[in-house]
Amino acid sequence: MSRKQVLRSDPGQVPVPGQAPADDTGCPILHVDMDAFYAGVELLDRPELRGTPVIVGAAGARGVVLSATYEARRFGVHSAMPMTRARRLCPQAVVIPPSHGKYAEVSKGVMEIFRAITPEVEPIASDEAFLDVRGAVRRLGSPARIAALIRAEVAERHGITCSVGVASTKFVAKLASRHCKPDGLLVVPADRVVEFLHPLPVAALWGVGERTEQALVRLGIKTVGDLAHVPASTLQREFGAVGAHLAELAWGRDERRVTPHAPDKSIGAEETFPYDVDDPDAIRRELLRLSERVAARLRAGGHIGRTVSVKLRRADFTTITRARTLREATDVAKEIYATACELYHAAGLDRVRLRLVGVRVENLRPAGTATHQLGLGERETGWREAEMAMDRAARRFGPEAVRPASLVRPRFDGMDL
Repeated sequence: MSRKQVLRSDPGQVPVPGQAPADDTGCPILHVDMDAFYAGVELLDRPELRGTPVIVGAAGARGVVLSATYEARRFGVHSAMPMTRARRLCPQAVVIPPSHGKYAEVSKGVMEIFRAITPEVEPIASDEAFLDVRGAVRRLGSPARIAALIRAEVAERHGITCSVGVASTKFVAKLASRHCKPDGLLVVPADRVVEFLHPLPVAALWGVGERTEQALVRLGIKTVGDLAHVPASTLQREFGAVGAHLAELAWGRDERRVTPHAPDKSIGAEETFPYDVDDPDAIRRELLRLSERVAARLRAGGHIGRTVSVKLRRADFTTITRARTLREATDVAKEIYATACELYHAAGLDRVRLRLVGVRVENLRPAGTATHQLGLGERETGWREAEMAMDRAARRFGPEAVRPASLVRPRFDGMDL
C-alpha cells in the first residue's frame, strides 16, 4: 500500500491522477496518533526550530529522551533512549526540558475534539486514541472524511499534526497510523487487510517483543505472512497463549471493541538525578518542582485528588513509597508539597543518598465537585487562584516564567546548586 494512497484517502488532499479513493466501507475504527507530540508542542513556542533536530528530555547524564522531531529521528534518536546516546548520535540537536503541564493542556484539547465527534473514544496515551465513528457517519460523512476533519481540527486549534489510520479493527488501524507518519492518513480497506499485513516484519504484531521476535526469526519466521502460514497449533505449542493470539492477528482478526476509559486514577511526576543526592534541601526543592508540575497537570485536566504519595529510590535501587490521604481533595501545589515533605521526612531518609524522587496524587475526581468548608475564623488563602495565574503566565511566556523563589537558583547539569 503506497504513500500515494495515504494522500488519496484524505479528502482535503489533491487527488492522485488515475487512482480511485480507498474504499473505507466497513472501516469504522480510527487510530489517531499525534506526531512527535511533546516536540510538536514545544515548537509552538520555538517556531524558529521547525525543520531542525530537536529533542525533548532532561539533559543530565541520567536523562532520557521523551520525544524527538523527525529530523532528529533520522539520526537514530528515539523516545526512551538515554540522553547521552542521543547527544552522541545527533550532537547538533537542540535539547528542550519538558513542560508537562503544557502537554496535559494540549492533550485535553485534542481529546475534546475526538469526543465532539463520537463518545466512543479510547485514549491509550496522552497523544493517541482509538475512535469508533460508526455512529457519526450519517452526520459527518465517511470514516476517511471524519479522519480528515480530525486532522484539520487538530492542526487549526492546536498547531500540531497527527496521523490517522482507518480500518476495520483496532490492530490494523494502529498499524495504519504508524505506516503513514508523519502527518498522514491511511485507509486499509476491509478486503485488503491481508495484502497490507503480510509484507510487514513480524515485529509489527502486538505482543511481539524483542525476545519473541528473536525466537520467531530462529524458526525462519520474518514477516507477518510467514507467521500466517504456520499452523496455529505449532505457534501455540511454541509460545503458548501468545502464539494463538499472534495467529489471529496475522490474518487481521481482532475482536476487541473501542472501550471508553474511566477517568485517570492518578497523576504524577518523577525525576532521576544526574548523580545521587543526600542533601535534604536539594531533595525538598525537587519535591517542590514535582509538586508544581503535578498540580499544573491536575488543573489542566480538571482534576482534584485526595491521596498524595512520594516515591524515593535509594542509590542501591531500593524503592520506598509513602502515601497519605488528605481531609479534602486538592489541586494546589502548596498543599501537595507540604504533604510530600512530611512523607519524605517520615520515611527516615533525610541523609540517605537518593537517585530518584517522585510525587503522585491519587483518588481523583472532577474539580467541580470540591466542597471545601471554612472553619470558624478561617480565611481563604488564595493559593489556588495564585497558581492558576501562574498557569496562565506559563502558557503565555513559558514554564520558567513564574516559579517559587526557592526554585530560582543556579543549576548545574540539571541539578539545583
